[in-house]
Amino acid sequence: MAIKSFLISVVIAVSLTACAQDKNPVVTQYTHETVVPKLNIPWGFVFLPDGSMLITEKLGELIHFKDGKKTKISGLPKIKVLGQGGLMDITLHPDYKNNGWLYFSYASSNDNNAGANTSIARAKLKDHALSNVQILYKAIPNSERGQHFGSRITFDNDGFLYFTIGDRGERDLNPQDITRDGGKVYRLNDDGSIPNNNPFINRPNAKKAIYSYGHRNIQGMTKHPETGKLWTHEHGPKGGDEINIIAAGKNYGWPVISYGINYSGTTFTDLTEAPGMEQPLHHWTPSIAPSGMAFITSNKYPNWKGHLLVGSLKFQYLNKCVIKNNKVIEEERLLDGIGRVRSVRQGPDGYIYVGVENVGIVKIIPNK
Repeated sequence: MAIKSFLISVVIAVSLTACAQDKNPVVTQYTHETVVPKLNIPWGFVFLPDGSMLITEKLGELIHFKDGKKTKISGLPKIKVLGQGGLMDITLHPDYKNNGWLYFSYASSNDNNAGANTSIARAKLKDHALSNVQILYKAIPNSERGQHFGSRITFDNDGFLYFTIGDRGERDLNPQDITRDGGKVYRLNDDGSIPNNNPFINRPNAKKAIYSYGHRNIQGMTKHPETGKLWTHEHGPKGGDEINIIAAGKNYGWPVISYGINYSGTTFTDLTEAPGMEQPLHHWTPSIAPSGMAFITSNKYPNWKGHLLVGSLKFQYLNKCVIKNNKVIEEERLLDGIGRVRSVRQGPDGYIYVGVENVGIVKIIPNK
């Protein structure tokens, strides 16, 4: 009888824990409309100066959306669709109006069919075609594993290009080894060259583009609108999704420290902290499976200004993190149950746009 009571207690405790994210309050003071319909996996999107959009479909299509019409862009390099990999993030150069450079991440085998790894490229767009395509970084070695390609791209206030590559499913091999790609945040100059003040530039055998390490799979990265610092989130295993503020040369601990466990329920580490390893600003257990990340700066949403948006693939909503003194003090759900939220951006018109799998790009309109 005692054993039975214990097991019931465990089941109840697990059920309560598993439902914890669903207990976040639901915000209803807005409506939404689908502005770009019928998209499969809109991994990333960006607004061009004329207000039109470029949207990446994971299966390997770059779409231009303008005046209600979708047009497929030609000229992409060869993309390897493998597990979580495919055509991923996209962003514009800070001076795009003058130089025309756009940047994107994708899974590439370098024309070798044996596996793939994450690549970063830039190109110019004219008449619905890419030209001057330049591969800026190609992670090696290729792997036939389908996990953890990353990959987000952003620029900082000094014009440096940052991108993320996941650990490629090699948990115990890549993230803690700065001589190997995977499980890292990288920094380049806008032309793909290595900044001479990168943290490991003088370390023998190190990958010189590495900016921080000890990451699992970062699928959210954005610049803080006031401090200019890079904020990221990354997938944990079962539990332990994290938000971090990225600093040069720092070790973010994966897999030596983690708040998560194996998907099977077994443990892989007993440590949640260790000397020389950064603690997350915030972590989620159970995992929300975060993807996409943006700060709200628009006057369209005065009560939300300064807070952080994170998509949830698992629970199918947009998570609003109320931020105070670099801490998440409250969480609320937007677009509750809409579908797997993959990407989020604040548009040039001040409205929030959200990429939802098998739905499209959705616009959030606050109630007046």
